[in-house]
Amino acid sequence: MATLFETPWSTSLFSNNSSSYSQSPSQVKLLHHNFSPAPKFGQTILLLHYSTSKHTYTVCAAAVDPPPPPEQNQSPPGDANVSLEVASTTRDRRKIVKVAWEKLVRWSRSLRSKAKTDVLERTNKVVVLGGGSFGTAMASHVAGRKMQMEVNMLVRDPQICQSINQNHCNGKYFPDHKLPENVIATTDAKTAFTGADFCLHAVPVQFSSSFLEGVAEYVEPGLPFISLSKGLELNTLRMMSQIIPQTLRNSRQPFVALSGPSFALELMNKLPTAMVVASKDKKLANSVQQLLASRNLRISTTSDVTGVEIAGALKNVLAIAAGIVEGLNLGNNSMAALVAQGCSEIRWLSTKMGAKSTTISGLSGTGDIMLTCFVSLSRNRTVGVRLGSGETLDDILCSMNQVAEGVATAGAVIALAQKYNVKMPVLTAVARIIDNELTPQKAVFELMNLPQVEEV
Repeated sequence: MATLFETPWSTSLFSNNSSSYSQSPSQVKLLHHNFSPAPKFGQTILLLHYSTSKHTYTVCAAAVDPPPPPEQNQSPPGDANVSLEVASTTRDRRKIVKVAWEKLVRWSRSLRSKAKTDVLERTNKVVVLGGGSFGTAMASHVAGRKMQMEVNMLVRDPQICQSINQNHCNGKYFPDHKLPENVIATTDAKTAFTGADFCLHAVPVQFSSSFLEGVAEYVEPGLPFISLSKGLELNTLRMMSQIIPQTLRNSRQPFVALSGPSFALELMNKLPTAMVVASKDKKLANSVQQLLASRNLRISTTSDVTGVEIAGALKNVLAIAAGIVEGLNLGNNSMAALVAQGCSEIRWLSTKMGAKSTTISGLSGTGDIMLTCFVSLSRNRTVGVRLGSGETLDDILCSMNQVAEGVATAGAVIALAQKYNVKMPVLTAVARIIDNELTPQKAVFELMNLPQVEEV
């Protein structure tokens, strides 16, 4: 198709390719066009040029050139207003974020400047009961808070005692981690308790009563106990807040529960960790917070002892269930559904027992549940994975050098649920599997065939 042009008209879309017209065809006027379809960039078209001086027409060839590219970072003219508006919004957003962060930093500095340190300053000795992985990690952490403080670990294994005192490491659990030199191990209860300002209890729940009975005569009535143990006593359904004062025959024995997502190995490696201390005595909770809080360990406080302890006990059972799902290769959908259901069951029981629902969604609840259910370092999850893979519980337990509290706690949890009339299908299934009365495959089938109900 041809197009007729006549001077004068200027456009950058055309370049002259005519051999019969030597001057620039920039002065041509569009008379008529009949492009169908429209010319594309790079095509050659015919131009008819009229010369007013000679009164002649000349046929020219022209190429359609693309428009010049916009300069870098230059928006198209039509988008100029939009670009200015976006830039203004971005600046406003950044300013808001900057101001919010600066306020947070000022608030943090203000609180830190007012934080008391008198508890740490006047603490001269801490006793740690138990030589396991978590007890060792907490002993190392506390000892690092103040080098002039003596940290005594009361252990039963003479080899662990010798390893700590001679090599400054727990050869059984952390052979590659050096302990602070102010960590001392002993097998003598009197030596360990004499002059102690705080006691960290890290003995597994099922052995706590017998252990405490053996040391009760050396425990001062006002010595605060900080419980690191999570679980329920199998036959009595007692929590540590009941076991410690009842075994020591002192209903007023100061008690604090410490819980939250915290693997011992990561504490030893000084990785950032957050935990919560729970006590009915707010002043005592604040004192323990001062003792333990550091650059790599955040400590929150709460008065909800029941919520912290129940969540800490039941999450171990739920972790076994999560491990079973992994061992059966049931996929991510199943894992998410199971853990969500388990969280609801924990909330149902704990609130029936007087706990706050906010505790279950906090560090000692959801935080600890996520860590224990999803990370391979979890002993309880490992038990579940191996059960789901077809191993027997006896073989699994015989091959472990640490206690998986969820195994013993599962039966106690169901008895507690019956006491408070709470249905807990997932955790009940775990207890049945542990009792060898239900296979993991059968348990999954039964759970999937439960009635369709409204979520609560």
